[in-house]
Amino acid sequence: MADYGHELLFGTFLTPVADRADRVVELARLTDQAGLDLVTVQDHPYQARFLDTWTLLSVVAAVTSTVRVSPNVTNLPLRPPAVLARSVATLDLLSGGRVELGLGAGAFRDGIAALGGPRLTAAQGVDALEEGIQVIRAMWAEEGGTVRVDGRHHRVWGAHAGPAPAHDVGIWLGAYKKRMLDMTGRLADGWLPSNAYAALDELPAMNAIIDEAALGAGRSPADVRRLYNIAGTFTGSGGSFLRGPAGVWVEQLAELTLEQGMSAYILASDDPDDIRRFAAEVVPGVRELVEAERAAVDLPRAAEVSTRDDVRSASPATGTATSTAAVAPARIRGGNPALGVTPTPDDGVRLSDVRVWDETARPTGPAPDPDRTYTPGEQATGRHLIDVHDQLRQELAEIRRLIEEVTAGAMDPGVARSHINTMTMRQNNWTIGVYCESYCRIVTTHHTIEDQSLFPHLRRADPRLKPVVDRLEQEHHVIHEVLEGVDRALVAFVSEPEGHKALRAAMDLLTDSLLSHLSYEERELVEPLARLGAH
Repeated sequence: MADYGHELLFGTFLTPVADRADRVVELARLTDQAGLDLVTVQDHPYQARFLDTWTLLSVVAAVTSTVRVSPNVTNLPLRPPAVLARSVATLDLLSGGRVELGLGAGAFRDGIAALGGPRLTAAQGVDALEEGIQVIRAMWAEEGGTVRVDGRHHRVWGAHAGPAPAHDVGIWLGAYKKRMLDMTGRLADGWLPSNAYAALDELPAMNAIIDEAALGAGRSPADVRRLYNIAGTFTGSGGSFLRGPAGVWVEQLAELTLEQGMSAYILASDDPDDIRRFAAEVVPGVRELVEAERAAVDLPRAAEVSTRDDVRSASPATGTATSTAAVAPARIRGGNPALGVTPTPDDGVRLSDVRVWDETARPTGPAPDPDRTYTPGEQATGRHLIDVHDQLRQELAEIRRLIEEVTAGAMDPGVARSHINTMTMRQNNWTIGVYCESYCRIVTTHHTIEDQSLFPHLRRADPRLKPVVDRLEQEHHVIHEVLEGVDRALVAFVSEPEGHKALRAAMDLLTDSLLSHLSYEERELVEPLARLGAH
């Protein structure tokens, strides 16, 4: 999948327990004071132990100043949509535009029927929700007018629209099944699932349904914000999702944003210490990581493709650059237009006289089916490999810049080593691959990479890929050694008379080997990843 670029939001999901009403309000105040963005509460009107959601949200809006409030999610069968629309608009006007609308089709049919609501089947509930959205949007029309919706479950005929809310209230759907996810893509402003019912390994498929539906409706997938109700503990080793120190939470939530497009995290907890820690330790870290990653890739695609030229010209070559165009592939494998992405070609230019492998001996995988089509989700999986590689190409250009400063005497070699060692390129375990380190980790809920790695999956899914995967793994080991060579050259630079030449030679060799490898990996794996998935 991909990062949809939405502003990050963080909030709380509070339990509206009636016998502790004051405490619920205080937790909402704490959410506001801690600098979080949202206060949300569930809506189960048939639950006698709970406060009424809309009355509670009105009080919360009155005692807070910045947080938005939202039901999580509204039980539509017990909230007539025309009346609900006016309740939402009224509170939005009174709160200065701080209301959003989480909506659901309604579960617990016996409870709904006990309060006099309709006993709908699951299919009827979905139909009624779609009609309800139509009614709500019509009632919010800024130009006013008469509302006429002649539905099977909701008929509003002749009502006057208004009042309009103070801002464009988002309609966020709690959706899990195919029809609801499809409706989310077609009609909603946001998707609001809970981790308990939409686990990490289910998110890619669910997101893909939403994306396809959005595209089919003439919308962009980015038109739908992805929110996530989460729960966890700050104890544990980090081996499971949100079970560990704040740093584990930061890493996992940032990856969810960058890899799965989730952009709002709503903490289901009534513990004030958890809320404070979430706000003080987790939220700033997630924002910082996501901001840094977005800044690193926020370049026009044309500039990304030209990174190869930037890298090669970042410092003088040790000799004359040569071309290996004769051994470069005659066509770009995986460049099927149906994929929506094109692997980065190898330009054949080499800066070093050293060859760490024989490029002519590289095996190729099966030729792509020219008639196959790919869903948006499949296209995104293929594109992700290129996105990860483009980040590494940017890092390579940065390393060359650092080396040039060292050789010019403008930077201490130790400082340069410290910078390089914090980069993704240095931290990745090349024996299992950059792509898997970055991507598989999130979709397997931080299970061990060795157990759930990309390459074994590809070997199993299509045995024809085995020679390619074996070769790629061999090249990963070589790249690791080449990186070690750069580090050794930095250490030797201060003590050897010809240290600057050795350092530049090591950097040229890294440039040649890394860029060649990344192009080869894209050429062979972009299409299989789209076709077979990443796990």
